[in-house]
Amino acid sequence: MITLNDYLYSGDTVFRIIQKYIEDLRKEAKEPRNEVDMMHCNFLVQILELLEHNEFLTAQSQKIRDFHMYMAKEYPYLAKIVKFTGVSADYILFGNESSNNTVAKINRILNKCPDNVVEYIYDYYMKNRKFPPVSDLKNKLSCFRDIIAYRIVISMPKCHLKQGEDKDEQEIKILYEIANILLGFLEERGFTAEPARGVAVSHSKLLDDDVRPYYRDYISDDKSSEYQSLHITFFDNIARCFMEVQLRTKTMDDNAEIGPANHLGYEKKQEHERARRDMIPKGECIYFDEAYERGMKLQQLELSKLDVNMFAAVNNSLINDGCGLYRGRQILPYEHLSRFQNDLRS
Repeated sequence: MITLNDYLYSGDTVFRIIQKYIEDLRKEAKEPRNEVDMMHCNFLVQILELLEHNEFLTAQSQKIRDFHMYMAKEYPYLAKIVKFTGVSADYILFGNESSNNTVAKINRILNKCPDNVVEYIYDYYMKNRKFPPVSDLKNKLSCFRDIIAYRIVISMPKCHLKQGEDKDEQEIKILYEIANILLGFLEERGFTAEPARGVAVSHSKLLDDDVRPYYRDYISDDKSSEYQSLHITFFDNIARCFMEVQLRTKTMDDNAEIGPANHLGYEKKQEHERARRDMIPKGECIYFDEAYERGMKLQQLELSKLDVNMFAAVNNSLINDGCGLYRGRQILPYEHLSRFQNDLRS
């Protein structure tokens, strides 16, 4: 069985690694015909196209920048940053979560298909006590919407809080205000919001009813130790592709990147992965077996032993990444410091 690990020791570039992986995975999938691996190959071809032909990102990101400028005008007292978190080599190989926790990032895009296979087969088996038809699996794997993603992070400087105001409460209030505006702003510029279809339904009174069906709200349940963010997916009618926008406060972003949501999430994921393997009889479903093995091999990587062009690591924390293999390059940062911070110094 071919795994991504086999291609990370050749000294090749990230682009060449993906090419070779597709070529060999496609050959292996032909005999006997493995329809899930074929879909995986086709998905990776889309990734290659995005890496090679990303001119559309200039126009797309300009519209995100327009929204950033709007926020700078409407909320001059906020410190905020817009990050482009998708389509870097980091997102392609290991995911778009930038932390020092290796295994929390691995098992994402190149392994996204296998990861989704494991999850879908497990859930289906536990509910029906049988394995899903291949047609259902293929349908599940055709629903990726977050290959391109932008993240808006806001922070309220304490010097602008009125007496008695709580920083977290004020930031969340403004975050939902921004969420209420974002959908209409982008739809006027050629984007169409995708319904969340009942995933992470918002219970917040701060979110307007007309935009509520489109947001996946990981904030309103108030589990502060877990991941918190607002997510919304758009279809870019000009570029003909999907993109995701994430909205967070700086506290939420810190929690996701370097806090409990990152580390606890990894521990829970590991425990859950082991439980899923124990529940599915080995040898009964080749799609589950191969996807599980690919995912676990990636999680056990020692970065210091990799040989990828422009990448070096002493261990899984001390890394010099010049190609975006592990630590994604921040392609589109728009930073804005509170307009009044310098005034207060004088």
